[in-house]
Amino acid sequence: MAKLSKKMQAINEKVDREKLYSIDEAIKTLKGLASTSKFDETLDVVINLGVDPRHADQMVRGVISLPAGTGKETRVAVFAKDAKADEAKAAGADTVGAEDLMEAMQGGDLNYDRIIATPDMMGLVGRLGKVLGPKGLMPNPKLGTVTPNVGQAVKDAKGGQVEYRVEKAGIIHNGIGKTSFSEADLRKNFDALVNAVVKAKPAGAKGKYVRKVGLSTTMGPGLKVDLGEIEGA
Repeated sequence: MAKLSKKMQAINEKVDREKLYSIDEAIKTLKGLASTSKFDETLDVVINLGVDPRHADQMVRGVISLPAGTGKETRVAVFAKDAKADEAKAAGADTVGAEDLMEAMQGGDLNYDRIIATPDMMGLVGRLGKVLGPKGLMPNPKLGTVTPNVGQAVKDAKGGQVEYRVEKAGIIHNGIGKTSFSEADLRKNFDALVNAVVKAKPAGAKGKYVRKVGLSTTMGPGLKVDLGEIEGA
């Protein structure tokens, strides 16, 4: 524990947790702190929104393609048959199936980041609602995961497309890349995600929509971002 305490003490001396950082300064600072890490940390964005997702007209959810990718492998499962199954396999899906895949998931095989289904398979997939729903993995046409174009959906998922979704406390928490990425690439990804969330402001949102934005790394501190730099916030 002494080592951890010394490391955290050193980090605390290099950052000001109460300061409002510019976006670029926050990214540069966190990249610098992570440079001594033994693994490639993820840079996370936390956005506090003035919404109550328990109300349908205040839900914030969508997908966005991060220009510089995510820096991690995205595991994709596809429910499809025949030619569509072949299309999904050709696009790089990790697992493709139908009844067999449903049974595997009912048995606990849920090691996937994205699940895609053709429309005709939703009767089958619907039986997995209690399993996939709590994990946010249920295919949804609004998110492009219920689609006849399974090949493109797989490529999008593998190519840096991420889902954002507000949690109960009005918080969106997403990784936007690895600290090994360049500052420019991390900034591109930050802008893409935050701009998408700003544009997704629901009709039922009241008062200030974007209340706080923070940046952090897997093992590092959280830094507050100046909202004045975020258009529409």
